Amino acid sequence: MPEMTFDIRWPDGRVQCCYSPSLVIHDHLTAGAEYPVDEFVRRAATALNLAAERVRERFGFSCTSAMQTLADIESAAETSPRGAVRVLTMAPPSVFAAPSGGKP
Repeated sequence: MPEMTFDIRWPDGRVQCCYSPSLVIHDHLTAGAEYPVDEFVRRAATALNLAAERVRERFGFSCTSAMQTLADIESAAETSPRGAVRVLTMAPPSVFAAPSGGKP
């Protein structure tokens, strides 16, 4: 099962490296995009829960690393000022990503 990392910048400038056991993150976030904090948390939660479920379906147990990433995101969001979260990088990039890093 392919895994990935994605780096984000919170409105206060903090950068956080996040992990997913699945490329499903690409279905919910786009490198270079900005999302209001609440929307980012919602999108990340949806994607990370799907990723953990894919691990459970394949291996018989949920991915605790995905759940820890989600907990870290939710914790950071609680202390973040309002504003936008920017997705800085996603690795590996989406096979559908345009050269600029956005979706075509």
